[in-house]
Amino acid sequence: MESNDNVLRWGTEQRLEFIEFKCFWEGGIRRGDITSRFNVSVPQASNDLSLYQGLEPENIRYDTREKRYVPTANFRPRFFKPSAERYLAQLKMIADRVISIDDTWITHPPPIDALPIPFRSVRPDVFKSLLGAIRAGQSVEIFYQSMSKSRPETIWRRVTPRAFGNDGLRWHVRAFCHLDLAYKDFILSRCEDLRDQKAGDGVDVPDHEWDTFFEVVLRPNPALSASQQRTVALDYGMDDGRAHIAVRRALLYYFQKRLRLDIDTDRPAERPVVVENWDEFRAALSGA
Repeated sequence: MESNDNVLRWGTEQRLEFIEFKCFWEGGIRRGDITSRFNVSVPQASNDLSLYQGLEPENIRYDTREKRYVPTANFRPRFFKPSAERYLAQLKMIADRVISIDDTWITHPPPIDALPIPFRSVRPDVFKSLLGAIRAGQSVEIFYQSMSKSRPETIWRRVTPRAFGNDGLRWHVRAFCHLDLAYKDFILSRCEDLRDQKAGDGVDVPDHEWDTFFEVVLRPNPALSASQQRTVALDYGMDDGRAHIAVRRALLYYFQKRLRLDIDTDRPAERPVVVENWDEFRAALSGA
């Protein structure tokens, strides 16, 4: 921001950002939008709009027909950074009933829905204890149900949690397993209970797979037409027909599954991108 922005208080700056959000995404703003969102008086809302016009006189104008401030053709956000990804992420959380529309600045959402995913139930007390163990570098015992044939029953196992990971559908805790003497991923919803958190019982074993990244190079599937390949390149924000994505080695398996990089199909539309550095990718995946 410019130097005169530094004198703005945080609350004022938030309301100026809100003005730009409403103008950019919803085509305009009224004083009532500010009063209802921030619980301020009408005179304060008027002052905010006057302040904004003083700072950016070419950005908004008052439309007497619509009775609201609308963006001009020269509108350029100064306090707000437009992000379609953030807006869409909020719409998805609304559709998933994770948040309500009142938790966002969106007033007039479009009709939305999201593919229903079976809910993975995570006990808040178990999650809280795992959070605490990570912060304190402590170990805990989890009552965990593995899907391994060698451990068909739920058992108590001591782990030292390190981090949390998400594969796009569910969360897991990355932890050193004192039973298998290795870092493993434990799905949070399968941690049925937790006990015996111990201080000073952490491990000094480095988690190489979590700490290091592998750069996956994606390109459009060459079996697609030239026009389709150009579209895929745009879809994935590719530069010169390539997307370079740094992925933690501990998450490579999930990355492969989510992008369907491992499927064998004669229908290229089902696998629009392929891994250019496939041999290195396979080696990194097997090592993880």
